Amino acid sequence: MKRRDFLTGSSAVLSSAALFPSWNGYSADSNIPLEIQAVTGNREEFSISRSSISELKQSLKGRVLLKSDSEYHVARLVRNRIIDKKPALIVQCVDESDIQKAVDFARSFNMLTAVKCGGHSVSGKGTCNKGLMIDRSPFRGTTLDKENKRLFIKGGSWLGELDDATIPHGLGTTAGTVSHTGVGGLATGGGFGRLGRKYGLTLDNIVSIEIITADGQLRYADENENPDLFWAVRGGGGNFGIVTKFEFKLHEMNKDVIGGRITFDFRDVKKLLKFHGEHSLEASWDMYQDPVVFAPPGGFGNTVYFDVCYSGPHKDADKAFAPLRKAGKVVHDEIDIIDYRVLQKSGDDNDPRGRSQYLKGGYTINITDGLIDAIVDNLEAHPERGSMAFFQQSGGKINTIASDATAFPSRYAEHNLITGSFWNVGVDTAPHMAWSRRYWKKVSPYTDGFYINDEFSESQKEVNLNFLGNYERLVQVKNKYDPTNLFRLNANIKPTV
Repeated sequence: MKRRDFLTGSSAVLSSAALFPSWNGYSADSNIPLEIQAVTGNREEFSISRSSISELKQSLKGRVLLKSDSEYHVARLVRNRIIDKKPALIVQCVDESDIQKAVDFARSFNMLTAVKCGGHSVSGKGTCNKGLMIDRSPFRGTTLDKENKRLFIKGGSWLGELDDATIPHGLGTTAGTVSHTGVGGLATGGGFGRLGRKYGLTLDNIVSIEIITADGQLRYADENENPDLFWAVRGGGGNFGIVTKFEFKLHEMNKDVIGGRITFDFRDVKKLLKFHGEHSLEASWDMYQDPVVFAPPGGFGNTVYFDVCYSGPHKDADKAFAPLRKAGKVVHDEIDIIDYRVLQKSGDDNDPRGRSQYLKGGYTINITDGLIDAIVDNLEAHPERGSMAFFQQSGGKINTIASDATAFPSRYAEHNLITGSFWNVGVDTAPHMAWSRRYWKKVSPYTDGFYINDEFSESQKEVNLNFLGNYERLVQVKNKYDPTNLFRLNANIKPTV
């Protein structure tokens, strides 16, 4: 099928001009030093000559940014300001050919390589110091096959574009809960979201992919062609290449859902978390609810609220929400009929590149009294820091799929728990990170495994164990498609060849 190529609008607060500057008037050979210093994947120093950089620049439809380019200082950022890394060069790719040339360039030098889309890797895997950043965020667009209920979406696109292309047509599939998240990172790592209990993880809805592997080849993969690669990409993250196109299966759904936020008296917080642990397992697959325990900056009082989405028949919504409304004293009830796309954007922040954050997460099977006490009793208000713990609900369709059907093994999980804090740029980072680590140390004994899209400083041993029985099979796929570990800035699966 022929796919149309087009760029779509951005929901990010930073303007499109800032993120993707105009190509007009750009000189491929301007401001290139005689050489730039870089590192290999093993952090060995080397230099890249002016002629090599010039040749790369002139071969691309997109652009190469160096530290001397003003646009570089925005392009290098990810959505966490504690990450302050400076790549040796950034390649902004507008098509598959650009990505292939960037991969070939990186491979020729065995260069440390990061791949960025939305920049939502909280641990900063989308950037690096003195390496190559392959920025695929200009490579965006969608094609809808309404008749066959399929969406083709370019690998640099954001989740809001997925929803915008499908929901107005009465179709949808699981995406995350922040619209400016890149589809590539989310879909290859898992993809929890408001429709997950109903339709499975984002990766469970991938029908096929096109991917550029470490040898620079563009490959197609589905259940029949390159099935090993197709299996591994769905849960193995960015270990095997750069996905340039996803084909998603779609499901019929009403564009309007019942959702929003319901806030309770904080004095009921433990009762509410206990209710969630018990009721969420029995709830309809149409119901998705995320409880959030939050200590806002400035000492304005701790709060507990639920972000909810009911995607079933509207006539059944009151019955579905009745147990939650009775679970504690309601302070604000903002649940209403809402366009699903609006609900999907309700968690978008105002200036995500302007904040620092430190998050840790893990899966839970049961929300026990011990876990509840650890979350609530150790939450700490601070004048500069917002601190939190929240759950992403799993279960439903997600847990009916075999742990080895895709590379994502954690089908046992009922919730993904995330803890941590955020603060503004310009304050001392160390105490806030220290508090976040202490908080996680109190909570983590009640978790089992972690979501690789939230991975932050786990050891190699922990990463390997987290893939459970799928690890050895993943190593074999890694050996085949990336034997030199070019794509290592991820929840890395190290090759053994």
